[in-house]
Amino acid sequence: MGKFLYNIFITLYPFAAGLLSLFNDKARKWVHGRRDIFETINNKLHNDVSEKIWIHCASLGEFEQGRPVMEALKKNYPQKKIVLTFFSPSGYEVQKNYSGADFIFYLPVDSRSNANKFYDLLQPKLIVFVKYEFWYYYLSEAKKRNIPLLLVSGTFRSSQPFFKWYGSFYRKMLHCFSHLFVQNEWNGQLLHSIGIQNISVAGDTRFDRVLTVERDFEPVKGIENFTEDKMVIVAGSTWTEDDEELDHYANTHPEIKFIIAPHDISEERLVECEKLYRYSIRYSQYVNCPEADIRYQVSDISIEQTSSLKPQVSNLKPYTPNTLIIDNIGMLKRLYAYATVCYIGGGFGGDGVHNVLEAAVYNKPVLFGTEYGKYIEAVELVEEGGAFSVKDALELEEKINELLNDKVKYKIASVSAGSYVSSKAGATKQIMQYIQEKRLLTI
Repeated sequence: MGKFLYNIFITLYPFAAGLLSLFNDKARKWVHGRRDIFETINNKLHNDVSEKIWIHCASLGEFEQGRPVMEALKKNYPQKKIVLTFFSPSGYEVQKNYSGADFIFYLPVDSRSNANKFYDLLQPKLIVFVKYEFWYYYLSEAKKRNIPLLLVSGTFRSSQPFFKWYGSFYRKMLHCFSHLFVQNEWNGQLLHSIGIQNISVAGDTRFDRVLTVERDFEPVKGIENFTEDKMVIVAGSTWTEDDEELDHYANTHPEIKFIIAPHDISEERLVECEKLYRYSIRYSQYVNCPEADIRYQVSDISIEQTSSLKPQVSNLKPYTPNTLIIDNIGMLKRLYAYATVCYIGGGFGGDGVHNVLEAAVYNKPVLFGTEYGKYIEAVELVEEGGAFSVKDALELEEKINELLNDKVKYKIASVSAGSYVSSKAGATKQIMQYIQEKRLLTI
């Protein structure tokens, strides 16, 4: 029954995506990206006889998670070519030019025939799946062909089908892996409970990634000029719910600088942020025209002017923006370095808080909403005293004020955040050690 339902799912999914693509840009990219996908793959790989490593990531977050392993493989096996695939446009469209991979594609829809075509074209010597995404035909074909298949930074929940009485079909997918590297002991115990023994508790490669970003930090253009050595709140990956909790504080504290990086940077969402943050300017406007730091306000409507222009209406009041709205993707993990306090979005929505490690690695106190229980790193960071969960705007403002005004509490939280991240490093090293000891690849 499980396989029957799975086949229905993979058959209907492209059809549903096609309908959704008529009015949804992300779905449109998902569909268009897979159009003539095998012809694209064949053209790119044609006559390339080098041995290949296939690494699959669901989206952008998993890419960041898998990146340390990709870089380590590239360093240790430079003669091998890395083929990187994505399921989601939010990963592919952002990283389609990533220089660390030799070939980057959308993953063709899972099916028996597609899996066979894909393997025939790639002939991979090693396969790495990052965190999750379990595609039955791709996994079972790897086992049939006796190709080493690893899961890295795996995480599981007891609510998943693998651990249910009806989950025999899904458990077959797990038995396709040569080895599973999971994030913590709890994940290991779950897998042991269903007979999966080929596991190692290696931790999360995201810790290695954020430590690398912090070590190789590159300044972000225009940010130091904007912050002016003032206290700075950086709010990353925010949703509407987050901005509605933070906007009052930003609008009533002109002496503090705010950097807001929305999770969604569509024009509609950016306009919404501009309405919420009354004294704001977009990053693209600011960095391309830094003299435009004087703006004029009529009631609640802001009109951008350069400092060399004089207002033409008598009731226009000049002000200097204290809020910078980031209208691009890619720089957030570096923006946290400029913060005094960091706020991570998603904690007031159903999906939960976003990546807290990108902020904590810079020794910064981290704040977020109440929905964080599914993310072990957020839970542990709260337990260590490096992060704080707030239930509403009032509590958020109280905690920010406390951290900004109490140097001792601020120092303790900052050190706790950075120390927690440093203590969790090493997953990539353990994975690479396994690959080398088992001789999964030849040099």
